[in-house]
Amino acid sequence: MPSVNAILHNISPPKFRNAVYDITQYGAVADGQTDSKPAIDKAISLCNSEGGGEVLIPKGKFYIAGPVVFKSHVNLHFDDGAELVFSANEKDYLPAVLTLWEGTELYNYSPLFYAWECTDIAITGRGTVNGSASKNFAQWRPQNSPEQNTLRQMGTDGVPVYKRVFGEGAHLPPDMIQFFGCRNVLIDGISILDAPYWVIHPVLCNNVTVQNVTIRSLNRNNDGCDPECSSNVLIQHCDFTVGDDGIAIKAGRDRDGWRIGQPTENIIVRGCTFNSKTNGLCIGSEMSAGVRNVYFLDDHIKKCLSAIYFKSNLDRGGYIQNISVNNIQCDSARSAFIRFENNYHGSRGGNAPTTFRYFRISNVTCRYSGEAGIYAVGVTGHPLQDIALQNVTIQNTPKDQVVDNADNLTYDDVLISGKRLEKPTITGPEKLHTD
Repeated sequence: MPSVNAILHNISPPKFRNAVYDITQYGAVADGQTDSKPAIDKAISLCNSEGGGEVLIPKGKFYIAGPVVFKSHVNLHFDDGAELVFSANEKDYLPAVLTLWEGTELYNYSPLFYAWECTDIAITGRGTVNGSASKNFAQWRPQNSPEQNTLRQMGTDGVPVYKRVFGEGAHLPPDMIQFFGCRNVLIDGISILDAPYWVIHPVLCNNVTVQNVTIRSLNRNNDGCDPECSSNVLIQHCDFTVGDDGIAIKAGRDRDGWRIGQPTENIIVRGCTFNSKTNGLCIGSEMSAGVRNVYFLDDHIKKCLSAIYFKSNLDRGGYIQNISVNNIQCDSARSAFIRFENNYHGSRGGNAPTTFRYFRISNVTCRYSGEAGIYAVGVTGHPLQDIALQNVTIQNTPKDQVVDNADNLTYDDVLISGKRLEKPTITGPEKLHTD
């Protein structure tokens, strides 16, 4: 497993030409009503064609009827006091674009910030972006919907991606920010409100920095940041209050993940704060191409369902391996503080269990865990492997551990509800509450 410094050596923010393209010079008006999309599109195109630079959103409230579509070498910069408010009309996010939705490729409504195969792009500054999702997208219920089931079946059947056209007439909401197939990406300083679905979603990207970002978005499925099939990603000094997982590291769903075949690797999440309606620091459950070389460092989870959570199911295949978790504080977890689960939400076929191996979790504390302190449950014939827990303190929980099908799970200075646990005790595969 590469060291933190070795990973950081491959991560550096993009640099931009010293040129500024103020959107008000191209017709944008800070009245909160006039559509700024033509002006933003024009500024981005001109910035790109002239060699790159900064597209400036100045102080004021700007409205945009549709997505911000990036081109290479563009830094979309927000002045202090700048606000960009997105339209709530789904038709403004057509035509459909190539995107990844819950780990499966398709053509769908455009993410609100979208980039495809760009190099050197950024969103920076202390401004605010408002997705206006509570007016429309957030009211959609895609889980277990006909559209979701159809898309997943298309992925299972290997239907060509160009035939997977959703968008108009379907109800699969778009991500807030999805950069697809990009290199040298920076998201720094902005505040994000009222997102439609996953908030920050780098897909098939390399060299990504997300830092100093604040998210206040409590809609369903509002994961904070989901690096997927991406490499060399640094997420640091962020503050996420979200309606779903704070961090969810992913690598594609089932056959689509295997077909694309790009693992997610070399990820660092450090110095962040999370307040989540569901889970805190997660890997999975879409992770079929594999996730490896992940560091969770110096993070604070205020409230969540499960705090440190590795999840998959028996359809995913792939692996989660080489994971280091150090110096994590959790105030309150409603379910489990530390959780390993490779039969999450059941499965459709059940013929491809995920390999979990090589985890080190150290110097972590939790004040209260509502169902169990440690949950480590593999499946028969495919146990969890090589998990070391060191210097773990859980002050109060009704059940210290639930363990089954775990090989080489070791405890060193594990203190739960005032009792020191010397070794794991096999308890059987009891189920806990899931999101």
